[in-house]
Amino acid sequence: MSKEELLSFIRESGSSIDTQTHPLWIIGIRGYYLNTMGEAGKDDRGIYDDALFIYSEPVFRSFNANTNPANYANASFRREGSGFGGNKGFATLNTGLWIVYKFDNHVPQSGGEPYLALCQRGRPVKVTRDGYNGNDYPDEGQFGINIHRGGYTKVSSVGCQTIHPDQWDGSSGFITVAKTLAVDFFEDQWRHTYIPYLLIDMPNTNR
Repeated sequence: MSKEELLSFIRESGSSIDTQTHPLWIIGIRGYYLNTMGEAGKDDRGIYDDALFIYSEPVFRSFNANTNPANYANASFRREGSGFGGNKGFATLNTGLWIVYKFDNHVPQSGGEPYLALCQRGRPVKVTRDGYNGNDYPDEGQFGINIHRGGYTKVSSVGCQTIHPDQWDGSSGFITVAKTLAVDFFEDQWRHTYIPYLLIDMPNTNR
């Protein structure tokens, strides 16, 4: 998808972006490879069938991503639950505009070393949780739904937005490009500036 195509699709979805107020954006498209990865027509779990884009006037980049939670025992399964305590279901971030992300250290649930990522540090976000018998239910709060590196055999997400590990580091990797732009735009305030994340759904097309 080109920069112009992405802008057109954002408009068609009823959304918009403002690069005067926010010169750096992250755009997510859930189900980007809806018909060409996993089960056709289904927004699968446990695979990188979504897309994240870094959007700015000078730089535009795309990355294979995952925007859904995945069960660590079986990535394609839901983890159903109820309520908002220890028995709650997996959370899927709702589509919409989330101006809640700052550069900060993500702490992996696996116990690995913290590393730089885009982390939920602002207001609460709205999610939809896996409910018993398909009765999914809404929730809202500070859930630490970060944008971070995924794994090779697992997408490493219980609600976060994750990038394929081959596209995370390196000179053209997501975090490198995003940080470089943030430093250029915000200078010494790059860690203290909210980066808007717009998440939209992909319609059922031939992608």
